[in-house]
Amino acid sequence: MSALAELRALDRTQRHTVAATFLGWTLDAFDYFLLVMVMPAVADSFHVPVKDVAFALLLTLAFRPLGALIFGRLADRYGRRRILMIDVTLYSVLGLACAFAPSLAVLLVLRSLFGIAMGGEWGTGASLAMESIPARSRGIVSGLLQSGYPCGYLLCALAYGLLFDSIGWRGMFALGIVPALLVLYLRRSVPESPVFEARENAGVRRGVRETMRGRWGLFAYMIVTMAVFNAFSHGSQDVYPTFLKLQLHFDTQMTSLLTIILNLGALVGGLAFGQWSERIGRRRAMAIACVLALPAIPLWSYGGSVLLLAIGAFWIQVAVQGAWGVVPSYLNELSPDDVRGTLPGFAYQLGNLLVAWTAYAMTSIAHARGGDYAIVQSVWMAVVAVLLALLTWFGPEARGVRFGVTGEADAATMHGSPTSA
Repeated sequence: MSALAELRALDRTQRHTVAATFLGWTLDAFDYFLLVMVMPAVADSFHVPVKDVAFALLLTLAFRPLGALIFGRLADRYGRRRILMIDVTLYSVLGLACAFAPSLAVLLVLRSLFGIAMGGEWGTGASLAMESIPARSRGIVSGLLQSGYPCGYLLCALAYGLLFDSIGWRGMFALGIVPALLVLYLRRSVPESPVFEARENAGVRRGVRETMRGRWGLFAYMIVTMAVFNAFSHGSQDVYPTFLKLQLHFDTQMTSLLTIILNLGALVGGLAFGQWSERIGRRRAMAIACVLALPAIPLWSYGGSVLLLAIGAFWIQVAVQGAWGVVPSYLNELSPDDVRGTLPGFAYQLGNLLVAWTAYAMTSIAHARGGDYAIVQSVWMAVVAVLLALLTWFGPEARGVRFGVTGEADAATMHGSPTSA
């Protein structure tokens, strides 16, 4: 069945749920990448090096696990929908507050708090979506949900190209309040997860220790894998606009254009590999995508023309977000019902914490090498792509596992074998 047919097969309520969770991750990413796009301008405004501003990215990523734990546990206790609404409101308000930061120190604090809210969105939204759709639709919906991240980056790049020269970096951050409108949609059109409601109605609830008994090794694998996944994505995205502006000396419009092309590739990759994972398995789809990133690196960093740079940017993000497009379904299928609001997002964000220094390290090394971002991002991506291909190829899998059937989920997780829905 084609991707479009799979989405059309969803009923009206399921489509609303998928749309809302996609928009939640899109707008969350939009708020995150606002800083990525304006780092040089913020540095000039506060009279500090770019690497000092990049420290804010480190703090945002470092605080995301705390948000994943807090909001994940709340979602497992009180429901996915309600907690998602609170989380979206919080990250919108904090994004807006950054527009009024009087100093770099205040901005660092606000981006840390934003990291807590950002960390809560992915796990809560992904569990709500995955528990609300048929098992056969998880692959394409997974790719769609994860495509919200590059879609947010794409919207941010568009806003940057159209508005930055007129409204400056503070005006860009003021756009961060827009996601708050999503709460109205969630309230009106999206119901609670049927899996969560069934568990509540049955009065069956296991504690974290009982649920995770025998699964701590799996949890460790998820954390390590997500650390490398985050090094893969942030290594390809977070310093890219800075590379274009400071090393290649492109203006606002050209930087925006290439960043848009990069994110169009990400959208294609996420959707294509998410759906493909239903046919060939989650592990194979992720590993193949990682390998496909390798030949794109020379064009992405050293293309001798705008056209070659654009091809490289598009290609590398097809691969990077192709692998990422499988992640929402992969982690949710490995997670038991009682901790699905917490475990995928917490593992994701703990992995993020381990590599939160990615942008700061890359900008610092590039600065030490006289501003050579090209070699830094090239070596980084080559190493990470190979490591992630190995981790995913030899990891566990629970494709098609039935949610709400504890025994079957346990078997799929413990043995790492696909299970039919």
